[in-house]
Amino acid sequence: MGDCSVDLDKCFEVVSQLVDKAGALVAKRNETRQEFEEKANDIDLVTATDKEVEQLLINGLLDVFPDHKFIGEEESAAGGAPNKLTDAPTWIIDPVDGTMNFVHSFPHSCISIGLKVNKVTEIGIVFNPMLGQRFSARRGQGAYLNGRRIHVSGQKELGKSLVTTEFGTSRDTEKLKVVFENFQNIVPKVHGFRMLGAAALNLCMVALGAADINFEFGVHAWDVCAGELLVLEAGGVVIDTTGGKFDIMSRRILAASSEELAQEFAKHLTQFSPQPRDD
Repeated sequence: MGDCSVDLDKCFEVVSQLVDKAGALVAKRNETRQEFEEKANDIDLVTATDKEVEQLLINGLLDVFPDHKFIGEEESAAGGAPNKLTDAPTWIIDPVDGTMNFVHSFPHSCISIGLKVNKVTEIGIVFNPMLGQRFSARRGQGAYLNGRRIHVSGQKELGKSLVTTEFGTSRDTEKLKVVFENFQNIVPKVHGFRMLGAAALNLCMVALGAADINFEFGVHAWDVCAGELLVLEAGGVVIDTTGGKFDIMSRRILAASSEELAQEFAKHLTQFSPQPRDD
C-alpha cells in the first residue's frame, strides 16, 4: 500500500520539470570535454556537472517536498556510506550516469532518478538529453519512451539474445577475473554483446526491447532504481545475478525480457559480490 499522504501525480510533475532543467545543463556541458577528478581508489570520475545537477534536483525537490529523503551518488561519494533507505519518500539519484562517457563527450549518458515510498519504487525517469531519449515509468502504469508506450522483446532464447553489460569502474583484480571469465563463457552463447557505458541506459534498452538481457556486478542503487521500474513496467523481469530475488542494495543486477531467459542466463554466470553493499 502506498502512503496516502504522498501525492504521486505532484511528485511526477515536479520531478519531470526538474529533469528537463538538469538535462539542458548536462547537454550543454557535454559539448566540450570535461575536467574531472577521480574518486577513491579507482577510475570512478566526478565532474562539476555531477555535483551541480544533483544539487539542482535535490534543492528543487526539497522546495516542494521538504520532508522527503535522498540517496544520491555525489552525496554518498562526499559523505562515505549512502544514506539508509527507510519507509520515508526517498529520491534515489544519479545526476550523470555514464560519467566516463560524459567526460569524453561520448553522447551516451543520462540523469537517472527514482522515487521509493515504503521502499517500493513508484516513479522512475532516465533521460539522455544529448539524444533526446526520455524514459519514464510509474508503478502499475507502464513504461514510456518520449511518451510512447514501450515493451520488452519477450525473447526466451539465449542464442538470439543481445546482452548489455559493463566492465564497471573497479580495477580490482578479483573483480576483473570474474568479468573476463563471464565474457569468455557467455560470448559464444549469445547473439551479441554491447557495452555502452551507462548502467541506467542499459536497463532502458531491455525495457525498450532493443536488448534482451542486462547484467552487471558493481552497480549502485542510484544506477538501477529507475531502470528496474522501467524494465518491470515494460513487462520484463529483474532478479539477482544468482537467479534469486533482486536486492537493490546488493550491487548486482540481472534484467531480462522473460523469466525463462533470466533464469537460463543466471546459470551461466560466474558470481561476484561487490563490497561494500549500499546499505
